[in-house]
Amino acid sequence: MLFNSYEFLFIFLPLTLILYFYLNSLKLITLSKTMLVFASLFFYSWWNIIYLPLILGSMIFNFYIGKSLGKKANKSMLTFGIVGNVALLGYFKYADFFIENFNWAFNSQTPLLHLALPLAISYFTFQQIAFLVDNYKGEVKEFSFLNYSLFITFFPQLLMGPIVHHKEMMPQFALKWRSYIRWENISLGLFIFAIGLAKKCLIGDPLTDYAQYGFDNAQKLTMIEAWYASTSYVLSYYFDLSGYADMAIGIAKMFNIDLPKNFNSPYKARNFADYWRRWHITLSRFLGDYIYKSLGGNKNVVWIIYLNIMITFFVSGFWHGAGWTFIVWGLLNGLFVVFAHMMKKANLEMNFYLAWFLMFIGLIITRTLFVANDFSDAWYVTYTLFNITNLKFQELYHIDAVFQSFYIVLALVLALGFKNSGEIALNFKPNLKYSLYTAILISASLFTFSSAKEFLYFQF
Repeated sequence: MLFNSYEFLFIFLPLTLILYFYLNSLKLITLSKTMLVFASLFFYSWWNIIYLPLILGSMIFNFYIGKSLGKKANKSMLTFGIVGNVALLGYFKYADFFIENFNWAFNSQTPLLHLALPLAISYFTFQQIAFLVDNYKGEVKEFSFLNYSLFITFFPQLLMGPIVHHKEMMPQFALKWRSYIRWENISLGLFIFAIGLAKKCLIGDPLTDYAQYGFDNAQKLTMIEAWYASTSYVLSYYFDLSGYADMAIGIAKMFNIDLPKNFNSPYKARNFADYWRRWHITLSRFLGDYIYKSLGGNKNVVWIIYLNIMITFFVSGFWHGAGWTFIVWGLLNGLFVVFAHMMKKANLEMNFYLAWFLMFIGLIITRTLFVANDFSDAWYVTYTLFNITNLKFQELYHIDAVFQSFYIVLALVLALGFKNSGEIALNFKPNLKYSLYTAILISASLFTFSSAKEFLYFQF
């Protein structure tokens, strides 16, 4: 079920909210949590119920491992739990990748499995690994399977994050005042949701149309078309993913739950180190806490610190996709982050606008690897971006240059010149002005629901 769908906005969400707070008003707290878990599992199963046993089995496995770790820290048990999670993720996400490389290396003909990637498996796997590690450290002791199920399945953040820690979300459900409806949170949550919905439907999707078609026909692009496609994708990717995060945070707010911020105007960054502190913050936090810091973090000599950064970004690239383009994308990002640290250490500082321009060009080049079908397409588009001899414009997919330029400029102005949704929400007041803003954004977005697109990050 998509957030940007009629069935979600007019049936699932209001019905779930009403039932949750009604049961809480009767002091049926356990029943209200149970209802919310079942509603979340229904939400998850909307696409394909065949994967429901998978997430349930994963939850049961991790709950009992975590429960054991909570009673007695055991490194072998922790290792077993982490390996089990990684094995599950690896089987569905990376089996064909390893088979393809095995076939190439040994000239073998091992058939591919062609497994469909279960929705949200990367996210609920990471969240459960964090739960196991936190239990091992003694930071959380969860002995209620109902509470644990709610922690994993809570539908606003189940599919694409934010990735949360048990200790930052579940204590909120235990607070009595959060069990009862608060209209100020309903209105604020709806406002944040409306911003995210508009980002996705009114800006992200139109930009995605040309970007995706452009990269599907990468070898036909001219220089100008390559810039249109690459810039459109970089911007659509931000508005699509951050739009989801806003919607997730807004929906959770309606349930009186505060989810962590996931984006902080990343395109305002001046270098890649700053960019990754602002982009998909909870994923960066997970990789920092459980990969970078476990390698020693910044408590080593300089070259080992840089090596730790590269390893962390290698993991990030491989997590994003089972392909060498994703691995190179991760390593290239790591290299740019290392350069940023090296410049800081040497007290070198660029002009603000030049630094931003180079960062954004670097972002376009790295995202080309992210979206391209293979290295050949990625190289062609990157080369064409700077190939003056190919400076011509031909119609591709009936592209209207004025129309596409409008969306690119609008997206750049909003991303660079305005406050982000979190900053806007700080000034929110439940009054007529903000009610009108909410109504206008949702109403305008409704017209796009008939051709609603899935979120770009669903493929991960």
